[in-house]
Amino acid sequence: MKTKQRVSDLRALSEDQLSEELLKLKKEQFNLRFRRATGQLEDTSRVRVIRRDLARIKTIAAQSRDQQQG
Repeated sequence: MKTKQRVSDLRALSEDQLSEELLKLKKEQFNLRFRRATGQLEDTSRVRVIRRDLARIKTIAAQSRDQQQG
């Protein structure tokens, strides 16, 4: 996603969809890190947005797992 993800939208996703989104963001984070290292990255704020989206998805996934267990 190009914009910040809303928590309500992420909570509506299934566990499989969350893991797909997580994988997609990790790939994008890798590509951004690579482009930053080679000096080709223009939008440096995107790195921060991706990092926070990853944390947001991991948090929601953990909360849903905890909710299902107990």
